[in-house]
Amino acid sequence: MPDDRAPRAAWRSVWASTRSLPEFRRLLELRAVSQFGDGLFQAGLAGAILFNPERAADPWAIAASFAVLFLPYSVLGPFAGALLDRWDRRVVLIGANSGRLALVVTVGVLLAAGVGDLPILLGALIVNGLTRFVSSGLSAALPDVVPREHVVAMNSVATAVAAVAAFAGAMFMLLPRWWFGADDTGAATIIFLVGVPVALALVLSVRFPPHVLGPHESKRSIHGSVLYAVATGWLHGIRTVAAIPSVGATLSGLAAHRMVFGINSLLVLVIVRYSDTQAVAGLGTSVLFAAAGGAGQFLATVATPTVIRRWGRYRAANGALAFAAVVQLCGASLLVPLMIGCGFLLGAAGQLVKLCADSAMQIDVDDALRGHMFTVQDSLFWMAFILAISGAAFVIPANGHAPGLAVAGTAIYLVGLAVHATVGRRRRPAG
Repeated sequence: MPDDRAPRAAWRSVWASTRSLPEFRRLLELRAVSQFGDGLFQAGLAGAILFNPERAADPWAIAASFAVLFLPYSVLGPFAGALLDRWDRRVVLIGANSGRLALVVTVGVLLAAGVGDLPILLGALIVNGLTRFVSSGLSAALPDVVPREHVVAMNSVATAVAAVAAFAGAMFMLLPRWWFGADDTGAATIIFLVGVPVALALVLSVRFPPHVLGPHESKRSIHGSVLYAVATGWLHGIRTVAAIPSVGATLSGLAAHRMVFGINSLLVLVIVRYSDTQAVAGLGTSVLFAAAGGAGQFLATVATPTVIRRWGRYRAANGALAFAAVVQLCGASLLVPLMIGCGFLLGAAGQLVKLCADSAMQIDVDDALRGHMFTVQDSLFWMAFILAISGAAFVIPANGHAPGLAVAGTAIYLVGLAVHATVGRRRRPAG
């Protein structure tokens, strides 16, 4: 029977449960600090590259920037993800946060020196890779610190905290940008400030006892050398996706959402740069669009445990994808205020699908392969985004007025819905 408790009462119960889960609270603190730093870094980098009066960016430059930042790790991530299922995840988090701290400082120095975009983007892509490695490790470790029956609710708590922290970091960026300026020197100052939350994340990583975050030995553990485990990272990830219908279905829906998000992001960026050049190339409008999507994600995060209890993961994700297809069609007018409103609703729908995917991997996937799966999800997440934004850059005009791209987004959502509905109905093979 579905649990018909009001969402507010359900969340009071969830928050009360965290008091008896000290390791989960530590995980939550680390995730909040890490995501605040990531939000500040991403917003600072966008201001430095895309909205800097000393630099220019056309649609192809925007697509190329995203590709350089996210595509290399998206290809390599599942290989590295094998380490999350091979080594003590606490040690991996300490190493990744140490690397992040050193490279954040390096990117700040490059910006202060006024070097070209490519060296800055190359340094930033390694920072992003390490940040996503930390995020995947924290998601994979969550079922090791909470009871199985609380995984969905606690994952929603962790995701909500992460979303709020990332949004707070991005919004905080506006203060030093206003104070220090929008040029390379001001951008470098913002990046140096990122070192504070990253250093704190490193300290919080050290606090965990050894091996408490997994991985734990099971019959599905991958044996052999570390080199073998890394080299077969993609293989084991793809096999797991194919073997577990709930995972394959939700990842297909998530990929569709990220493709549409890529198209919409390019549309908004090009439109505001074309029409709002007096306001530092539309940074304020772009921040508002991102904030609307983040608010929608937060709303979905709060509601998801209740939605899944009532309708189940399969029907909830199907409903979210169908709703998203309708909302995307409404944004085809390309009126920026309407697109911001649609961004809020699409953020909510996409987050519900993502949380269904997280739950499938945390509940249906063995701990020995969970690190693989979260890095595969992350790679799929960004490869779909980059594929869509690069394809859109081929056809988008200089003023960004391309309603056909928005309509194409609706078609992508419908394809994602069809794949999710078909694959999600399959039974998991015995054994």
